[in-house]
Amino acid sequence: MKHLAVTFALASALLLSGCSAYYNLAYDQQHVEWETETPDQFPVLTAVGYAPIAEQPGDSQQHKDLAAMRASKLAAYRELAEQVYGQRIAGGSSVQNWALTNDTFQSSVDGVIRGAEVVRTYTVGEYYATELRLDFEKVHRIYQSTNRQQKIKRVVYY
Repeated sequence: MKHLAVTFALASALLLSGCSAYYNLAYDQQHVEWETETPDQFPVLTAVGYAPIAEQPGDSQQHKDLAAMRASKLAAYRELAEQVYGQRIAGGSSVQNWALTNDTFQSSVDGVIRGAEVVRTYTVGEYYATELRLDFEKVHRIYQSTNRQQKIKRVVYY
């Protein structure tokens, strides 16, 4: 019985080492050339965020204006993130005795926006507005500088 177990272990080790030797041999006998691929066209996204000035916390009107500026900028970034990554929607409904008793919806956005630029900020009546622009050519350049995405140009086997 012990002899059978040792034989089985040796046979398994031999089979596994044979596969890995063949794989390494095939992998060592090739040369891969890579090239960077850049799209022909890049989209440009725009977003506008609004914030009510009177609803902002602050002791003075200047503090409220600054808070509304920041809030409108964050709202514009959220809109850009929705355009780039989409929006997660979760909903639920409850029915009791054949009547709708509860209906809820939640939405969330999660993502990183790099390369957006503020086009302009201004007041619209009682609101503060911020316009953002996201040029994907600029995003592509930022991404390429940190993570060069490449495709296989040619593979030569020896």
